[in-house]
Amino acid sequence: MLKSFTTLEKNEIKSIAIGGFDGVHLAHQVLISKLGEHGALLIIHRGGVGLTPDDERCLYHDKQCMILEFEKIKEMEAEAFVHFITKEFVNLKKIVVGYDFLFGKERKGDIALLKALFLGEVEVVEEVFYEGFSVHSRKIKALLSHGEIKKANMLLGRCYAIKGVVIKGQGLGKRELYPTLNLSCGLFFLPAEGVYATKAKIHGYEYPSVTFIGKRLSTDEAFSIETHILDENFTEIVDNVELFFVDYLRENRKFEELRDLKTQISQDIKEAKAKL
Repeated sequence: MLKSFTTLEKNEIKSIAIGGFDGVHLAHQVLISKLGEHGALLIIHRGGVGLTPDDERCLYHDKQCMILEFEKIKEMEAEAFVHFITKEFVNLKKIVVGYDFLFGKERKGDIALLKALFLGEVEVVEEVFYEGFSVHSRKIKALLSHGEIKKANMLLGRCYAIKGVVIKGQGLGKRELYPTLNLSCGLFFLPAEGVYATKAKIHGYEYPSVTFIGKRLSTDEAFSIETHILDENFTEIVDNVELFFVDYLRENRKFEELRDLKTQISQDIKEAKAKL
């Protein structure tokens, strides 16, 4: 039932932090810091679009992690869930959870019940605030949805990143505007439509870039994710790109003439260079 991303055997694990860990943000990092040497994350994964979809949640920390699909446990009563954990991790001494942790079928189990059912230590991490903001995955998503990249990055503790596979685009950029890499980004949560100052990680190297997300209102109105590499010497053949969002530049707009769009993109590039 467990998908393991750990070099530890389950019987070596003495502490676990339980949660969704979408984004592995600053509050999640506090939970992780409580684990100790033989600790691991037990990630309850609901699938679908996320800040860190699939096994990406194992990449932003130095702890072992195991993924448990929510569909496999959603019908478990609270008591059965705790029994399952103690059976899986026979030497478990400590469980770390957030202040709002609920578990079991219909989320009927709370922290008081967890403490009653588990014979070891239960450490509860209180609500984490950063510069007045309560740190939650849903808050970060809300900020990204409004293009508030700097605030979202503040709560993440790093630049928000998505990964994409390069796909065929219109070819219009290379012919009449600026050449771009067109991306398909799977189940990553996307920021608001618009233009961003970004860094594009390609073959292990980061390039300054400008990225557009949204419907191509000035041409075919198709949705696209396109990034223009600012390095004039860039000639690499690219299959995959990781994009790091640094700042929001402007909203998506329609231009009646391609020359007007090119003029605006030139301004976007100038502004992005200043921010990067």
